Amino acid sequence: MALLSRFKKSSTTVAAPAKPVRHAGNRTGRYVSATESGRVTARTPKANASSPAWYGRTILGLLGAGVAIIAMNYLHALPGSVSSWYLLVGLAAIFGGFFMATRYK
Repeated sequence: MALLSRFKKSSTTVAAPAKPVRHAGNRTGRYVSATESGRVTARTPKANASSPAWYGRTILGLLGAGVAIIAMNYLHALPGSVSSWYLLVGLAAIFGGFFMATRYK
């Protein structure tokens, strides 16, 4: 019986503390919009949403140069012998083109 007395619910209940009321500007009450509370970043103007004209040409240039370097390496058209460094440079150019393409607007 002593063991069960430890697990009995107490007859008194404790009330949960009240949540503080937020005040934003001249509003009162619990509702505060997401913009006023700072949870949402303001949108950028549409005028700033485009990339410069040279950006697209640079992407295509890097991708094309990377493919050309790799192809010319395997065709023995580059100075010196076939080298893994040419492959590395070609892959780096292709990676740079893809990296820039992900930020194109």
